[in-house]
Amino acid sequence: MSDESYQIMRSAQCARIISCISEMFNVSLDKATDIYYNSETANLIEEGVADLHCRSDKYLAEGILREYRGVL
Repeated sequence: MSDESYQIMRSAQCARIISCISEMFNVSLDKATDIYYNSETANLIEEGVADLHCRSDKYLAEGILREYRGVL
């Protein structure tokens, strides 16, 4: 996979996760974006740790919200 293809795939996944956070937890897209990009999980996804990028968007959104709420 080329670097460009990888970036496109990663950007699309981030957008879907942010959308899930917004819809599932009734927050604005701006708030969901803030929650996502300030999460440790987003960093782990970007680094490819534990193949998190292979998990479903909903699964990752729920994990990020648990992290945000301090439930982890």
